[in-house]
Formats: sequence, structure tokens, C-alpha cells
Amino acid sequence: MYLRFFYFGQRDFGGLLGIDTSEENFKTGVMSLDLPTFSRYLRVLQAEGQTHLTLSKSSLQVLRNLVSKAGSLSAHSSSANSTSAPYRATALIRSSLDSSARSEGEKGVDRSVSTPVSPVLPSAPAIFKETSVTPSVDLKGLDLESGSRVEQLERLRMRASQCQQCAHLAASRRSVVFGGGNPEASLLFVGEAPGPEEDESGEVFVGAAGQLLTKMIEAMGLKREEIYIANVLKCRPDMPEGAIGNRKPTVAEMGSCLPFLEAQIKIVQPKIIVALGATAMEGLLHEKTPMGKLRGNWLSFQGIPLIPTYHPTYLLRNQSVSEKRKVWEDLLKVMEALTLPISEKQRGYFLSKN
Repeated sequence: MYLRFFYFGQRDFGGLLGIDTSEENFKTGVMSLDLPTFSRYLRVLQAEGQTHLTLSKSSLQVLRNLVSKAGSLSAHSSSANSTSAPYRATALIRSSLDSSARSEGEKGVDRSVSTPVSPVLPSAPAIFKETSVTPSVDLKGLDLESGSRVEQLERLRMRASQCQQCAHLAASRRSVVFGGGNPEASLLFVGEAPGPEEDESGEVFVGAAGQLLTKMIEAMGLKREEIYIANVLKCRPDMPEGAIGNRKPTVAEMGSCLPFLEAQIKIVQPKIIVALGATAMEGLLHEKTPMGKLRGNWLSFQGIPLIPTYHPTYLLRNQSVSEKRKVWEDLLKVMEALTLPISEKQRGYFLSKN
């Protein structure tokens, strides 16, 4: 079976199956397939944070059959109360795969029901290693030493604009969103990946989240052109045809693209890095601690002080003053570290009036 990336949103897939899509049930119900080798492979992808899988046409037909059969599951759910949701999902997937395999004449495949996902994850089978991991971009031979920082960044940008390392992203993107700002900035913000507006324009953080980020920067007494902004992933994560919204970049995608960001940081030499959101932290430091516990703590990347805070998108979804205050407190720490002037008015932003 030829595997690349194909997206199933947790909510959408769970809805089709009529199962509980809480995190644990999603893992055991959707990721636990009955083909043992394939099951082990999916577990490894899951552990790496990957949420995408592309399959050959014949394999896609298997999943189309699954979706078709899933439609009847919720209608008959009352008769399946004695069976757990994860098992029902696994059984349905097994039934669909068995049916497709018989129609295509496949032989010699073990179709015993797989065990639930274990916290001890085996290594990916060798047969899948080549397609499950994309090597990091190789920047050897690229002159990032001579000339001004502007010239160095331009050479790096040109290299990024030609990148084909992640073939599925190169095929779907409109633009490579390299990033930009002051090449001698003291402060560098790092996001996760471009959205549709950025993909269309080629500019970093220009959508609703970007507009809010600009307001955050201005509240610090800075101008956007004074700082530098970049994403861990330079291409917008691909989506299924007809799908809307954004998806989280996979660990493999971010790891492949990380050398570009590392080179940007090395050229700009900021005094402080602000990581926007949990995905950016995962891409930078492989950190999976919840952002609620991680934010506001000083860490380090390439020897540079780094502080994580919530992504502006989080604030667009959570408009409470208390959440805005948390982010502002993180930014106050940055201002203090950069010895920026802080007025009493600024210190009082988003404090309760009581």
C-alpha cells in the first residue's frame, strides 16, 4: 500500500463514524486498525504528531467505502450499546478493508482485530520509513556568511522559494511564505505555518491573527517593521479538495523545514524569541507541554532566550480579559528583558477594574 498524506479531521471523521471523539477514543477508535503492520505504522505517525495520510487510488476507495458504510452506523447505534465506540470504529474499518481486499483479490493478509493503542509504541516498519519521514532541508553550499544580513536573507529566501522537499506541500501551495521584517531585529516572533491569506499573498501573518499580532506589537510600543516574524513551516499545510480551514503541521513537515528558520535566526541574531502557540513550540523544541503550563516561562533556542505564549488565533477564539492579560504579562516580560520603557498604563492593560 503506497502511503503519503491524507487528512481526516478528528471531528469530521468521528462524526461520520458516530463515535465519541474525545482524545482517547479518537486514538483508540480511529488509529487502531486491524491490519497489524498498518496499525503499528499509524501509531508511530500518531506519536510523531502526524495527522495526515495520503493513499493510492485503490486505498482511497477503501476509505470511501468506509465513509459510505459509516453513514448507517449512527442509525443503528442503539443496537450497539454493548459495544464500545472504539471497538465499533475498529470493526467497521476492518469490515471495509476486508471487503475491499476480497474484491481486489488480495491474499495472505492477517485480519485479526488489533489491540488498542499502547503507550509503548513500536518502531515504524522498514517498508514505511521512506514515505513517513521527510528529510530536513539541506542548506550546505548556500552562502549565508558573506554580504549584509539583507543579502544573506535574500539568498535564503530564494532557496526557500524553490524548495520541493515536501512534495505534497510544494504541489498545493500558492506561495512560500518566508517571513520578514527588520533583519537586525532584537525581537523575533515565530508562528507555526501560513494560513490561506498568507498563502495567497506570500506575506507572513496578514490574516486576522496577523492583524491582532500587529496590535500586540504596537501595544508594546513597537512597530511591526521593527521586529522580525517567521513561521516554522514556510508552506501552508495542504488540505483535501473542497475542505476549508487549516490543519496543524505535522512533526515531519516542521522538521523538514526547520533549517530555514534556524538560518533566519542565525542571520537576524535576535535578543529574544517569542514562540506563538503550542505547535510552534513543538516545531522548535519538540515540546508538548500544554501551553497553559508552558507560557510565560523562559526557555532557550540556539542559545537565545525564548518565551512561549498563546497564538493570536487563541485570543480570537477566547476573548476573555483574563486570557488577554496572560498574553500581555508574557509580553511585559519581553519588554522588561529588552529594557523597553513600560508606562503604568501599559502595566495595567487587561487588569480587572474591580
